Amino acid sequence: MKRTGLVRRSVGVALATGMAISLAACGSSGSTGGGDGSTKGTGSATLDPGAKVTISVDCQPPVTKAAERKQWDEDIAAFGKLYPNVTIKSKDASPCEEPAPFTAQLKGKTQTDVFYTYFTDLNQVLDADGAEDISAYVNESTVPALKDIDPSVLATLKDGGKLYGLPTSNYKMGLLYNRKLFKQAGLDPEKPPATWAEIREAAKKIAALGNGVNGYGDYSATNQGGWHYTAELYGLGGKMVSDDGKKAAFNTPEGKQVLQNLYDMRWTDNTMGAAQSLKWPDLMTQMASDKLGMYVGAPDDITYMVQTLKGDYEAYGMGPMPGAKAALLGGNDYMFKKGSSPDQIKAGIAWINFKFLSLGKGQFNYARTKTDGLPVGLPQPFFFTGASLEADNKAKAASATVPVQNYAPYLAVPVPGLTEPAHAQQIYKVLDNPVSAVLTDKNADISKLLTEAETQVNQVLASLQ
Repeated sequence: MKRTGLVRRSVGVALATGMAISLAACGSSGSTGGGDGSTKGTGSATLDPGAKVTISVDCQPPVTKAAERKQWDEDIAAFGKLYPNVTIKSKDASPCEEPAPFTAQLKGKTQTDVFYTYFTDLNQVLDADGAEDISAYVNESTVPALKDIDPSVLATLKDGGKLYGLPTSNYKMGLLYNRKLFKQAGLDPEKPPATWAEIREAAKKIAALGNGVNGYGDYSATNQGGWHYTAELYGLGGKMVSDDGKKAAFNTPEGKQVLQNLYDMRWTDNTMGAAQSLKWPDLMTQMASDKLGMYVGAPDDITYMVQTLKGDYEAYGMGPMPGAKAALLGGNDYMFKKGSSPDQIKAGIAWINFKFLSLGKGQFNYARTKTDGLPVGLPQPFFFTGASLEADNKAKAASATVPVQNYAPYLAVPVPGLTEPAHAQQIYKVLDNPVSAVLTDKNADISKLLTEAETQVNQVLASLQ
């Protein structure tokens, strides 16, 4: 999927045995996902096994994705055995969300009962009064893995302390690198650079290989320059907008450092090459053809390089976001249509828990995924912590079809996630300009570029208040 107009990433522990949701419980237990712990007006938070309920759910894989479609249908059938009185009406959607139709559905109240959104959609959905507060329904009886879901992931689905959705997949950005080029350049592919100073030194050695090989690459067009600027700023501990979302906050020493890093690698070190104004998927194309050593990206870039560009999983590694103060976080989730009945909400939560949040089931049935010829072992989704993360990593390793050890440096550093700023695309469009300038103009004035961008972003934000 496209990520908020760019490349969207397509973002638990189940019970070790038995069902993923308690059928016998007569009341809720544990803490709620975002409310005050009350189930007033809902009765039990768990679904009565005798309740007859129908829900519509979108984002069923298209028939063109035969393996994914097969797995969806298998899971619907398995869920139906646990809940014979629940009928799920699947809606084929590819892509799962497009901005214009999604906005129209919210306006017309025509979204499915359980509807797919991106992490960045919460404000739009709430402004349209499109989703139910599910806080009272989400606890460790209904979602056993709740305690192990990364708080920064759940935070993307909360507003005013209330929970409006459950995550299904996510990503955190990090440093992607070509292990083959690392070895040729005398670098240790098991120890990727973790700071921008280390990246500069590694890029010099890679670029010295010659034959059109660049040490480092970055996007700078079609809003993707602003997107990568944001990711790199987060890694250094900066932020794009003020806490209240009303002012730009990137014209800081950290913000200047992002541009200075790029300027230095482009003009001082000459490790980025003359061809600039790159956009998705240019960096992946370069790396898959062994012409690029490193760039900032997300884990499923690796899948694209292998499945579409005919690369080799063995050739790619991943390390943490340079600086490691924070990593840009994105992903997908499901919300619940405003006006849904308590039983519809409970049934929807039961389905999401079964399909997307239970180890050994649904998307975490790695033995099935391997048999169906889909990759197993990439560090995504990346929303578990604690015992769930350990169990997930162990299960992945047992059925891995990709070299999981190549991503060990990425997984070893617990970098906190930070979501994209509100109105991201408008902001990214502005930030394309300074990123492009430092990569194409040797006389670029970083302070002036950021001051001008700050003024423009403030104007954008003021117009949206």
